[in-house]
Amino acid sequence: MKKISYLFIVLAILLSDIMCAVVAYNYCALQWGGQYAAYSTPASAAFLYFVPYGIGIIFCIILARFFYKKQENKE
Repeated sequence: MKKISYLFIVLAILLSDIMCAVVAYNYCALQWGGQYAAYSTPASAAFLYFVPYGIGIIFCIILARFFYKKQENKE
């Protein structure tokens, strides 16, 4: 069970890295589009991509703690 908790910790870290890359890319794309292509969406709307990634990160952390505590109770 300890290995599963480590897997979810690694997955949470990986999701946070991917989230940062996606938000940064979309922020730059929306900023460029607003300046040169006349997009009507503000660049700050890119931060809404945080919501699904944030939920996934929180879910992975909760699962990691659950499996870690389950392993501690068995010992």
